[in-house]
Order: sequence, then structure tokens, then C-alpha cells
Amino acid sequence: MNRSMASSYTLPPVATLASSPQQLQEVLDHLFEPSPALYSLVASQLPRHFADYAAFADWVAGLLRSGLRGDDETLLSILRAHPRLGAKRVDSVHSQAEQKSLAVADPDEAGRLLELNDEYERTFPGMRYVVFVAGRSRPVIMQNMKERIARGDIEAEKKEAIEAMRDIAKDRAAKLTPQ
Repeated sequence: MNRSMASSYTLPPVATLASSPQQLQEVLDHLFEPSPALYSLVASQLPRHFADYAAFADWVAGLLRSGLRGDDETLLSILRAHPRLGAKRVDSVHSQAEQKSLAVADPDEAGRLLELNDEYERTFPGMRYVVFVAGRSRPVIMQNMKERIARGDIEAEKKEAIEAMRDIAKDRAAKLTPQ
């Protein structure tokens, strides 16, 4: 997805999601992060109707939560579709904009963020730290990361990551819905 496509993109009516696999893929790529595993999971269980995109995001989160008792590798693959916080290269235009507040001018602080990402991924193998960053400062995010690492509970981490994905999707939907 290129920058101009994302900046001019508006979500189609939510009622059309079940009628077009290509449109469903495009919507998922914009609201979440591009993930073949997420598309396969959603497409295989998609109901016909949603009241709005917030309800769709809630449904996807519920689907992922129910996956906690099933195919863990699919869930981890979906979570890993999110970019690392503070990464120099972020493919998703939406994630680039959301992480803009995390841009680090201080090399020591950039190094610390990299270390925290590494520590998080060692603590939670196969996971990626996912958090709703909008309106939160870098120090607040880094403190949250430290607390989640210290907690050391991978099941709580999966749940928190799913909730963050839901919140991110709802925020993006609000920005991408025609007024």
C-alpha cells in the first residue's frame, strides 16, 4: 500500500464486506496490518452484517481471543504483522503516521527502544509488542513496555495485544470513514 493510496482511501460501506474478498482484504490491510493469516481467519468466519466498523473491529478481536484456545501460531503470525516500535523502516503508512510521535532524535534513547523491543521478544518468543500509541508519549510507551516485560505473562500479553489491535483498528476506521 503506497502513501497516496492510504491518504486518499476511504472505507467502503461496512455492509459490503462479505460480498467481495478483494475488498475485505483491502479493509483488513488498512484497519489492521497486512496479514494473510488474518485475512484467512476472518474470511472463513465472516458473518453477513455489522452495524459499523467499530462492531467489525470488536468482532475481529473476539475471533482472535477465541483463537487463544486454538491455533497459537496463527495468532502469533497476525501479531507479528505489526511493526516494531521505533523501527527505522515501517511499511504500513498508517503505522508510520501513528509512530511519528515515537521518532527518537537522541541516539541513546533510540538504542534503549531497540533494546526494549529485543527484551520483549526474548521474554515473549514469537510475539511483537503491540500497543495503541495515539496520544501517548515515548516515555509512557517505554514504561508500558517495561511493565509488560516485568509481568512476564504471555497469555496476558496476547490478550493485551489483541485489545491494542482492536483499538488501533477503531481509530483508523474513524479516520477512514467518509463523513
